[in-house]
Amino acid sequence: MMKTIRDDLRNVAIIAHVDHGKTTLVDAMLTQSGSVDSHKELDDRVMDNTDLEKEKGITILAKNTAVRWGDTKINIIDTPGHADFGGEVERGLAMVDGVLLLVDASEGPLPQTRFVLRKALEADLSVILVINKIDRKDARISEVVDEVYELFIDLDATEEQIDFPILYTVARDGTATTDIDTPGTDLQPLFELLLEAISPPSYESGHPLQAHVTNLDGSPYLGRLAICRVHQGVVKKDQLISHCKVDGSISQSRITELFITEGLERVTTDQAGPGEIIAVAGIPDITIGETIADTEDVRPLPLIRIDEPSLSATIGINTSPLTGLDGKKLTARMIKDRLERELIGNVSIKVLPSDRPDSWIFQGRGELQLAVLVETMRREGFELTVGKPEVVTRMIDGKLHEPMERLAVDIDEEHLGAITQMLAHRKGKMSNMVNHGQGRVRMDFVIPARGLIGFHNEFVVETRGTGLAHHVFEGFERWHGEMRSRPTGSLVADRKGVTTTYSLLSAQERGQLFVPVGADVYEGMVIGENPRPQDMDLNVVKAKKQTNMRSAGADHAQHLDAHKELSLEEALEFMVGDECLEVTPNFVRVRKTVLDQHKRGRVKNSSKLAAV
Repeated sequence: MMKTIRDDLRNVAIIAHVDHGKTTLVDAMLTQSGSVDSHKELDDRVMDNTDLEKEKGITILAKNTAVRWGDTKINIIDTPGHADFGGEVERGLAMVDGVLLLVDASEGPLPQTRFVLRKALEADLSVILVINKIDRKDARISEVVDEVYELFIDLDATEEQIDFPILYTVARDGTATTDIDTPGTDLQPLFELLLEAISPPSYESGHPLQAHVTNLDGSPYLGRLAICRVHQGVVKKDQLISHCKVDGSISQSRITELFITEGLERVTTDQAGPGEIIAVAGIPDITIGETIADTEDVRPLPLIRIDEPSLSATIGINTSPLTGLDGKKLTARMIKDRLERELIGNVSIKVLPSDRPDSWIFQGRGELQLAVLVETMRREGFELTVGKPEVVTRMIDGKLHEPMERLAVDIDEEHLGAITQMLAHRKGKMSNMVNHGQGRVRMDFVIPARGLIGFHNEFVVETRGTGLAHHVFEGFERWHGEMRSRPTGSLVADRKGVTTTYSLLSAQERGQLFVPVGADVYEGMVIGENPRPQDMDLNVVKAKKQTNMRSAGADHAQHLDAHKELSLEEALEFMVGDECLEVTPNFVRVRKTVLDQHKRGRVKNSSKLAAV
């Protein structure tokens, strides 16, 4: 059959490391192409439309939009930059013919840049390099371009792939230029280069329908919407199609509604041709990776392959004495249904049964992905118990292997010794170190994934908030042996009640407290951090007995230090092996898995004996 090129269409994904300016660039493209009405005020990072994305300032879900430049429609996929949401990137790349690779003019290519570029090269997509933030004072444009070339060579790119065009932009101002010495005024050079360098979709005329489901969405009126890329043929509204499922079975459904994207809006259409990105309604049980095909000539497309999860945690019902006081969704059935719903739209996670009927094992890419899921569930009114995150190990050739991460840290020179020592304790191996002579040092490590559990918090403290750390999955290696966990112990409440100023005044001398005055506590709940490595049980509900005698120190004002409020991410990092997390809509509490202190002591003693 003859290959036909569709020149009025381009499909492109924007890929980059986190915070390199993907979503900001999309904002500028929408505005300058006239896809958003001039009278409409555009929010910053308009594509980050969920509450969590706005709060954290990161993209979590891959989203698509479309702009028009002249007679050509450009479908743009905005992808996340965090390694934890790598599954979203892989899905986004399945929809496009080329990518804009964004790299910060100062930071250069980072681990996630390597990850997303590797995926793009494997898919044989055309690449345009965009050096963003060229107006930074510490920009080192020519070095960064050289580093990107090295990265391409390192990833075994072909000669054609290495011969990529380069563009220099300031996404925040909406300017681009192909010549670094000539400042840009708008994004016209970007659009022109995009039309020239990104391959248009091609198809075989007369080929039966083939559309690949790459994402899912929902509508309160239409139910489940499948976001698809049409590879071959034409899809029409009210058409009878074959639905090729993951398990190999085929069923027939009718397309009740058909949408294409224009700007930020979905608009209905009667038909869509090859290369188009569409949303279809009417297939209730469709899921990601499946194919919509012709009823007469069924040809399923290959399933989308996603990297395996590297981190697991147990999620179950809230079993603390304070259960049911805060949330509305408490039962195991509700939690199970919610986790199964998450599986539909998120291909990079797995949910497995545990040895208990009221808890399940969540497997994903990283702590952030777990934290985002738990945060979303608590906002929906769930009460949960979340276990300590652990790595997913494998047996290869009869030997235990564990996942490894490639970690890049960017720190001030003064913190070099402390960070190197910290990562040495966590079994990290330094592979590269660069000092640009501007007071900052960049180091690359290969480190076991479990060495990064609880790392971020400690890293922020050590670098006084000035350090940058990013990691991405590297592969599996032999188990690296035992690793020290948190060097400090926990302060644990020894009875149920409400905290008092009197008891907290004496407790704060023991370490950093996590609870304020008047907080509900129970036996086994962690109420602070002990600087010494062992746990300490404390009575924090004791009230001062009133007498008619005046004490000698009565006139001395006693000061209660401010307590440390743990966020969900901090609490996940803080936990050690015998602790878990109680998460409710308004509270995050660290607690011991075994609440009774006598039972806890017996469990500890028996595990010591077993080790001997």
